[in-house]
Amino acid sequence: MDRTARINESIRVREVRLIDGDGSQVGVVPIEQALRMAKEQGFDLVEVAPEARPPVCRIMDFGKFLYQQKKKTHDSRKKQKQFQVKEVKFRPNIDDHDYDFKMRNARRFLDEGDKVKATVQFRGREMSKPELGLKLLKKFTADLGEHGAAEGTPEMAGNRMHLIFGPTKKPAAAKRTASAAPSAASAENE
Repeated sequence: MDRTARINESIRVREVRLIDGDGSQVGVVPIEQALRMAKEQGFDLVEVAPEARPPVCRIMDFGKFLYQQKKKTHDSRKKQKQFQVKEVKFRPNIDDHDYDFKMRNARRFLDEGDKVKATVQFRGREMSKPELGLKLLKKFTADLGEHGAAEGTPEMAGNRMHLIFGPTKKPAAAKRTASAAPSAASAENE
């Protein structure tokens, strides 16, 4: 229900299917009688199903109803999994140290629960050898190991080849093991 819901006198129909404040169905009644019943109980008459014939109206406190709806949408938004797609860019002839650095970042992103898009960018004559990019992405997939899994096959788009990886572990479990590891190491040192 949104703020544009019709309430009380803004409901412009002859008769409505009325639901009482306690949830019991009263039946089809004229709008005047429904408004009178709502006023006697000290509540509002709210149109909950305007597309029904006749429209369904309920006797309730409209302010409380709006609050509950707002809370429900907030909770559902909160429960949705939020993740980002982080991109790691390569060139086909990447140096070992640069590759290791990007691999470390990709593992960290996946452990945090984000997806990783590995992109191999070709320039000039490199475009004639896309198998180098394919070989690099296969190596990247193998090196990620248990941190992430490929979600599809490498795709070529223009001068770029990309592959998306998703995390295989739950991010909360990864954070717990990461925080437990330093404390265990400090206990061994003492």
